[in-house]
Amino acid sequence: MPSAIATPLPAFSEPALHGPTLALAAVVAALLFGLVGHGLRKLRSTDTLTALGWWAAGAVAGGAGLWAVHVAGLTSLRLPWELQARTWPLAASALVAASGLAAVLATARLPWADTPRLVVQGLGIGVLWALVQRLVLVSLADPPIDSRLGALWSLWPVGLMAAASVGALLYLFAPRWADHGRFGHRLAAAAVACGLASGVAQAATLGSLGFVEIAQPASLARLGPQALPWVGAAAGLALMLGLFGVLIDSRAAHRHRALTDSLNEANRRLRQQALTDPLTRLPNRLLFEEKLGEALDLVDDPSGPAGRHLAVMFVDLDGFKPVNDSFGHHAGDAVLREVGLRLQGLTRQGDVVARVGGDEFVLLAEQPGGAVGAGVLAQRVIAALAQPCHLPDGSEVRLSGSVGIVLYPQHGPAPKLLARADAAMYAAKRAGGAGFAVFEPGMEHDSRTQLELLHELRGAIERNELALYYQPKVDGRSGQITGVEALVRWEHPTRGVVPPSVFVPVAERFGLIAPLGQWVLDTACEQVARWQALGLHMRVSINMSAHQLRQEHLLQRIRRSLQQHRVEPSLVTIEIIESVLLDDEAVAAFASLAQLGVGLSIDDFGIGYCNFALLRKLPVTQLKVDRSLFTDIQHSADALAVVDAIVKMAHALGLRVVAEGVETEEQRKMLLTLRCDELQGYLFARPMTAERLTLWAMGDEGVHRADFRPSLFATAPATLQ
Repeated sequence: MPSAIATPLPAFSEPALHGPTLALAAVVAALLFGLVGHGLRKLRSTDTLTALGWWAAGAVAGGAGLWAVHVAGLTSLRLPWELQARTWPLAASALVAASGLAAVLATARLPWADTPRLVVQGLGIGVLWALVQRLVLVSLADPPIDSRLGALWSLWPVGLMAAASVGALLYLFAPRWADHGRFGHRLAAAAVACGLASGVAQAATLGSLGFVEIAQPASLARLGPQALPWVGAAAGLALMLGLFGVLIDSRAAHRHRALTDSLNEANRRLRQQALTDPLTRLPNRLLFEEKLGEALDLVDDPSGPAGRHLAVMFVDLDGFKPVNDSFGHHAGDAVLREVGLRLQGLTRQGDVVARVGGDEFVLLAEQPGGAVGAGVLAQRVIAALAQPCHLPDGSEVRLSGSVGIVLYPQHGPAPKLLARADAAMYAAKRAGGAGFAVFEPGMEHDSRTQLELLHELRGAIERNELALYYQPKVDGRSGQITGVEALVRWEHPTRGVVPPSVFVPVAERFGLIAPLGQWVLDTACEQVARWQALGLHMRVSINMSAHQLRQEHLLQRIRRSLQQHRVEPSLVTIEIIESVLLDDEAVAAFASLAQLGVGLSIDDFGIGYCNFALLRKLPVTQLKVDRSLFTDIQHSADALAVVDAIVKMAHALGLRVVAEGVETEEQRKMLLTLRCDELQGYLFARPMTAERLTLWAMGDEGVHRADFRPSLFATAPATLQ
């Protein structure tokens, strides 16, 4: 016969609770929820192996922790008899805890919406918490609980735990809380809340129970009061191992996140470097083309409003390279940054400004108002660029800009918009700069021609394709040659003789003007030395542009060339066009040339900006009147009055006057009547090579008849002043 374990004791109504043990159970519950929350997060990983690993670890360690919570709660009861539990029902409760938690965790992989899934998970945790607690209590005896068995299923402790779990999970994973602090901080707060809820629910359930002692067969396996705490501790140890894994994983995740953030930042910087101009912080060509593509898609969208269009403007600075060469790259950089800011200040929302080259910018304007509106915007751009730019040393420079405009869809297709805008810009630059041009079909051919010329011009000096031609200047009264003007020609092997009006702008635009100008200077000085060796005292005029005048060490280069060829500075005259007088830096460089002893001449005087006050201060020795002022001088009283005024003004300042482009006998007579000092033009001679000019000067009659009018030079001496 089975023996009784103990003598039954009278039933008691309210068992006492051991507060510290119950508090420990609450702490274990908090740790449990921390593990569960971390596991749910890992289960949402796209890495299936990681998700399965955390699912298994979370189920085992979390189930042990859930079971340990209720074992700790059970040991918090103070009963008048020894607390014992049946082994197999207690083990079954642990298995239920692990498998139930595995089911709850598995829902994280279901393709549900966030909120419904979190609610189901929270309710599952609450119900599982109550179920495991009931199974642990049922394992105490057969039956261990008196007539108040229904108190085990009191709804409000279960509801409290379920509500706490649902709220905690929503706080952790719901999208609206995603940016509410770091996940670790939210997890800690949610775990503490669930631990407190667990403690309250434990106390409410256990405190409402009454127990009776029932005799049981001795053969049944039991756990005594000494064993239960150790069993609970073992389960808690499993939970701690799980939490240790959470700690290791969190540290690894933190390092991974730090590396990921660093990589993302590096990628962001690389993208910024790849798509942004580092100097002006404007978009570069790649980003501009991306934005242009997006804008074109809007224009081409058939579902969008009709009549949508856009404009692309190619902006190039006039005279930037000499500033960069003369003042240094830091000054050039400051100018480019200021230009970028000015262009940005002209844009509207949706417009894009980008820097696509050294001093080249592009502007994308959506709905500019057709060609008229684009032209108005281009004028605003030109006006903004004409304002003085402040350099780091406190000085100012004035630049201008040339703008090319294309409209889409009028000037499509899309892939050619930038190239056609560039062609239009170059047309504006050829027209004198400081203006704009709207694309026309013929410009595209000109643009291709310019690129071909650029490629061929780079090696023209090395291939000896460049040559200097010389056009004489003659004294108006005696007909004697007073000097020659050196004119560069490009003897192209297939194009023939290319005039400077075609290739010099290309050289200026693409930075080839410096070597070209140096070659002209050296070649002219070398030829003057040859003429001197032949007994010919020849003065040579050399044209220089504003680009050349801004070159660094210009005076040193001219002095070195004069000294190398042993040429007197007085035999060289530097000519600049009148529009250069608008550039303060070029004027300063021009004035400094007088220190070398060379002559200074203003070319094309009267058709540009006549700054008479500046003319008084410059050490100029000569003015050249452009042919456009006297073409119809024999019929126009206005032309006669203008030339007469220029000659009298020049003579009053002690300057000689050269009339350039004389082609008829009537022009010559009228100019002599007005007391022009020197004449130059096809009436007297066309530009020729140095060899042909030398032969004539030495008295070769064949060359004399071919290139000069015998009636003018029949009595003129064959010597050169």
